[in-house]
Amino acid sequence: MSTILTNISQIKQNILEAASINNFGEKATLVAVSKGHSFGLIIEAFNAGIINFGENYLQEALDKKLHLERFAIQWHFLGPIQSNKCRLIAENFNWVHSVDRIKVMKLLNDFRPSNAPPLNICIQINSSGEDTKSGIAINDAQSQLTGLIEALKELPKLKLRGIMSVPSNTEDIEQVINEFKSMHMLYAELKNQFDTVDTLSMGMSNDFKLAIEYGSNLVRIGTAIFGAREIKAKGGNN
Repeated sequence: MSTILTNISQIKQNILEAASINNFGEKATLVAVSKGHSFGLIIEAFNAGIINFGENYLQEALDKKLHLERFAIQWHFLGPIQSNKCRLIAENFNWVHSVDRIKVMKLLNDFRPSNAPPLNICIQINSSGEDTKSGIAINDAQSQLTGLIEALKELPKLKLRGIMSVPSNTEDIEQVINEFKSMHMLYAELKNQFDTVDTLSMGMSNDFKLAIEYGSNLVRIGTAIFGAREIKAKGGNN
């Protein structure tokens, strides 16, 4: 059995165990964060049953998508979004997890091909309050979400699926738990308002079990599947 297959099997078991602890009754989707990893490792993960893959860097992702077009992969864009990248993101991805501005939403909608299904989006929330993190500040999330959601009514090529966060990088477990709780409260309120909302995207290699225990139903895992990156890359979401 390959290392990647072994890793994925263990992670899936951990996901089931974590889900059995919470009281939310939702299954957790596993997105393999493949940034910095080769075509061959992605194929191994796909053959092990993974269909959702996340990328942070557009050009790297486009190269992989082209090379792997014969595989029925769902591609998730996880990185910060620059306006000049919106066309290629809208044309090539199934999901975007890092939306936090009306301008970006409008561009993604305008560039989404008419023959493609609506682009699934998650609104990124800055749950930690750190200046280095993107997203809407959790303390101001309600008011800012109102503006974004109002704008979505005029953007039929986008489908709001939920919210995403990258928690504090800290050994203070209580801090992380409090962030997860705040995110779940926000998610529950949003889900009550919109039929399309079904995704709370939080949890990475080092905290995905805890995230699921506190309500996450989509986890983004890279290192625990693939090991250290083969291609030098920077940033979070793994």
